[in-house]
Amino acid sequence: MISVKSLQKIESWPVDHAAVSVVTADGEVLGTAGDQDRRFRLASVTKLLSAYAVLVSLDEGALELDQPAGTEGSTVRHLLAHSGGYDFGERTVRYTPGTRRLYSNAGFEVLGETLEQATGMAFGEYLREGVLVPLGMSSTTLEGSPAAGAVSTAADLSRFAAELQAPTLTDPGRLTEATQVVFPGLAGVLPGFGRQKENDWGLGFEIRAQKSPHWTGANSSPATFGHFGQSGTFLWVDPAVRAAAVCLTDRDFGPWAAEVWPPFTDGLLAELADR
Repeated sequence: MISVKSLQKIESWPVDHAAVSVVTADGEVLGTAGDQDRRFRLASVTKLLSAYAVLVSLDEGALELDQPAGTEGSTVRHLLAHSGGYDFGERTVRYTPGTRRLYSNAGFEVLGETLEQATGMAFGEYLREGVLVPLGMSSTTLEGSPAAGAVSTAADLSRFAAELQAPTLTDPGRLTEATQVVFPGLAGVLPGFGRQKENDWGLGFEIRAQKSPHWTGANSSPATFGHFGQSGTFLWVDPAVRAAAVCLTDRDFGPWAAEVWPPFTDGLLAELADR
């Protein structure tokens, strides 16, 4: 188990409410702090759920990674990997697909529409039926964009974090592919942390790699994958310690988060390495 002292560091954070959990691949919750059933806005952590729904659709044959999607030359793969060329929030094309890592909410919205056209289902309903219901995530809803519109609880995301370590809804090889770097070597800006010479991303999953600065810990392995959200949330999976962490708060991301998140993660990693 993770020590209470380590997890209770969230009590010193400048937020009104926070909830955290640490989960292994077999679903064991090693420790929690805060109200695990309180619902929080996920912001861009939503992209992990949306990307997973797309992986399910790939297994079902509704979509293919290399089918055209979005602007000319862009594919489902490009949109998942934030290399479709779209602006951050508008459907303006800034770059030729595959040439830059331009983090894009607009690209994820186009991706959601692509899935809707292929299945004849609203994206939120496909996500619910394909991911949320099978995992028992009954407190999670998509209340807007597939890029940033989900609301969830730490308890639900603990279930999802276990799935990301031992997949049951998609082929394990599919998830392995999704958590490896797609279009390696692309430069770009990691929101909140500045330009990265190699802004590595998988299929919807941000890859830790050698990014600096970063929202995970200084001791997080390069294979760590996940996402953080502008609502003050994150979820990471670190294969090196065979565990994942979920963090939800009700204060928007800012300097406070960049200051407290990395040492919090390093404290968890030290305990996980010793367990």
